[in-house]
Amino acid sequence: MLPLSIDPQTRDRYRRRNRLQTLLLALGAVLLLAACAYTLAGLQGVVWAAVGGGLSIFLATSLSPQMVLGLYGARELSAHDFPQAHRIVRLLSERAGLASPPRLYRVSSQMMNAFSTGRRDEAVICMTDGLLNRLTAREFVGVMAHELAHIVHEDIHVMALADVVSRMTTVMSALGLFIAVLHIPEMLAGGGDVPWAAIAILIVAPTVGTTLQLGLSRTREYDADLGAAALTGDPEGLAEALLKLDRMQGRMWEAMTPQGARIPDPSVLRTHPATEERVRRLRALKARPERWIDAEGRLHRHGRSPVPDTGPPRRRWRGLGLWY
Repeated sequence: MLPLSIDPQTRDRYRRRNRLQTLLLALGAVLLLAACAYTLAGLQGVVWAAVGGGLSIFLATSLSPQMVLGLYGARELSAHDFPQAHRIVRLLSERAGLASPPRLYRVSSQMMNAFSTGRRDEAVICMTDGLLNRLTAREFVGVMAHELAHIVHEDIHVMALADVVSRMTTVMSALGLFIAVLHIPEMLAGGGDVPWAAIAILIVAPTVGTTLQLGLSRTREYDADLGAAALTGDPEGLAEALLKLDRMQGRMWEAMTPQGARIPDPSVLRTHPATEERVRRLRALKARPERWIDAEGRLHRHGRSPVPDTGPPRRRWRGLGLWY
């Protein structure tokens, strides 16, 4: 086990901030759904929304990872194909306290991407050939630790909640506005008051709900970065990987679009935080370089990447660019 090489005060401050933001954003999304349900059908509508939402979240989190992998055409990456990746993930899984390491899959794509899915006891990490080709071993460790942090934090449940609540809010808003449009002429003809406040809530609810969902996604990414740094003791490894992904993916998109046509997305509309801010937070975690000596008298330094020694790097995996 490597000694702690991240600043504990900075880590705890970011952790408290991430938890508070997660709580507030999730609570805001649920309250918005409740407001739409109440506007549509009163207290009975709130009860039915709670029952339907709970059932939908249960079904969403119970889906087998194989269904998601089938959409991407992913194939399992065996220990024989890539022993270093399996060894790294096994080491990080032990540090994270997982009973068993996630299974590894690969997708034939030159886009640089990795994602995790499933529960703690049935988790999967999927990565593209582009990612395997271009990351160094240290960067690869950081990315795998990030995906493991998502699994440990059970982020699939958090994002399933956000997705279900956002979809239900949109459906209720559309249904409520449809009913309101049908009844407004009748209200005006009979001299009744038009519930403009309720209509305003239904109009803005989908936009606000989506904004809350995206904000929650960005917060969980920050927390996964923090979890990865805590697992590896090497925030710089993940920072370098993020910079490389941002640089390489940017070049790919620029090559696919006309010159000058690429307009940056507003940060509030992104599912992931801006890379610059993620890197800034990761580098703020680094403690001052210190030296220490182990029981055998060997000199070490904090901040080393926990890449296991897999022997001389003389073999290439299936023609891809990463040696093991």
